[in-house]
Amino acid sequence: MTAAAFRAVVLTLFPEMFPGPLGHSLAGKAQADGLWSLETVDIRSFARDKHRTVDDTPFGGGAGMVMRPDVVDAAIGSAWPGEGPVIYLTPRGKVLDQPLVKDLARQPAVTILCGRYEGVDQRVLDARGVLEISVGDFVLSGGEAAAIVLLDAVVRMLPGVVGKTESLEQESFETGLLEHPLYTRPQVWNGIPVPEVLMSGHHARIEAWRRDQAEDITRQRRPDLWSRYVAAQKQEQEG
Repeated sequence: MTAAAFRAVVLTLFPEMFPGPLGHSLAGKAQADGLWSLETVDIRSFARDKHRTVDDTPFGGGAGMVMRPDVVDAAIGSAWPGEGPVIYLTPRGKVLDQPLVKDLARQPAVTILCGRYEGVDQRVLDARGVLEISVGDFVLSGGEAAAIVLLDAVVRMLPGVVGKTESLEQESFETGLLEHPLYTRPQVWNGIPVPEVLMSGHHARIEAWRRDQAEDITRQRRPDLWSRYVAAQKQEQEG
């Protein structure tokens, strides 16, 4: 591994959940090739009592338990490599999108805190200037699955991970649109042919068809993305 390789550090109560899917396919090959590294840190090893307690009841009452700030702070202090953001995965965080993925991929490192129980004491999040990120409007049992999602998205943006940069440029969200439909052999499957334009060899017509398809799909399925896309197009034309 070179000194310039991207470094990921994951703080978790379940280090055995990693690398999981990150050890396979593009991410696994990139790790084997030294393009990035993954380190897991067991938060429980920073507990201060014989029972290795990492949580306690919430002040003010309520259901569930809260991860202790002293334990979490000690884990972050030990694991943070001195560069890159400390990320806490939580439904209340900034939603992970492609621009944010690209920003994270430009960092030398990320340190990811995987919460459990009801969450983490706010004081340590504030004291450490933690970046809160959400992978979607739903609740998971813990941050580990979300960390795998985030790292998979980030790692594939690292230089050298994806063979053809054109593949990245044509993906969903890269142009503000969802991706157009894809087709491959056989040319006719179950009586359904590939759209004729794709067999024409006329690159301009093909690109126009793909753009039209992407716009239609985005308009129908993601009105929020479509509104932003239209506004960006209008601003570009006026600007």
